[in-house]
Amino acid sequence: MALFNFGKKKEEEKKTPACACSCGCAASEAESITNDCCPDLKEGEICCIKVLGAGCKSCHEQFEYTKQAIKDMGLDLEAEYITDMQKIMEYGVMSMPALVVNEKVVAMSKVLKAADVVALLHKLGF
Repeated sequence: MALFNFGKKKEEEKKTPACACSCGCAASEAESITNDCCPDLKEGEICCIKVLGAGCKSCHEQFEYTKQAIKDMGLDLEAEYITDMQKIMEYGVMSMPALVVNEKVVAMSKVLKAADVVALLHKLGF
């Protein structure tokens, strides 16, 4: 019976949520981010927002909601929509759509409405 591992106690696997930012937070959003893309950027400022997607309807919706959130917050920047899979893989994102702020993945795997994007950015200190 040992051939098929019958009779052995199976160790319980540690279940940790899949986290895009590698900090152990919930799978859908990060608690805090640092500014790596613009080293001269002050704390609490946003230099870039990107939506990573495969070009599907959900990813396009996330891009439109993100643009609306930027408009609602009165930010002077434009969201970028990235569909190049090589670039998406560099962020470590395996499920889309994903939202990237200042080169850090802050949300993935679900479409956030404009109000949700605004709330997330405020939660992150922007």
